[in-house]
Amino acid sequence: MSLSRKHQCREIITKAICGKGRKFSTVTHTVTPPHNPTSILGAWIINHQYEAVSAGDGIEVIGTYDINIWYSYDKNSQTDVAKESVPYVDFVPLSYLDPKHRTSTVEVSAEASQEPSCVEASVSSGGGSVIIRVEREFSVELVAETKVCVQICTNGCGDYEDKEFEFADDGIVDYDDLDPDTLDDDL
Repeated sequence: MSLSRKHQCREIITKAICGKGRKFSTVTHTVTPPHNPTSILGAWIINHQYEAVSAGDGIEVIGTYDINIWYSYDKNSQTDVAKESVPYVDFVPLSYLDPKHRTSTVEVSAEASQEPSCVEASVSSGGGSVIIRVEREFSVELVAETKVCVQICTNGCGDYEDKEFEFADDGIVDYDDLDPDTLDDDL
């Protein structure tokens, strides 16, 4: 077999990010405390845990978090904290997916780019429960083996010692001409 073509290429199998996605969601939860709330004094999300699993053309983020609501009751004469654990499943579609990845090597990951947080809490119109609005956002990645095509140097790749390279002047300052006494040390 002759390798006389001017440009030769090789396919390399490597592990790479083969898919990405992002999803922002707003969800509403209804929590019913043991006493009818008069007013909401505070609401927060704690103990957030999640994991990512591959799901068709996307990634599912499966998790839980606890909602804590500090509220007053008995015409604002008493206070209490209501707690409720909430499970969720967010399907994050992949905006990019390499169709030539090896599906048997897929690894998925998710990162909470915005942890679940309570953006609004109010007493329901009937007065017996609290309506919580929660926002969360996830970024996901799918890593797998895929093929990459690289060009082969026919005359070798390490033959640059006798070559001169000239780079265009893009307004870059030559640091050899800088006066070190004029530099600001408070950076």
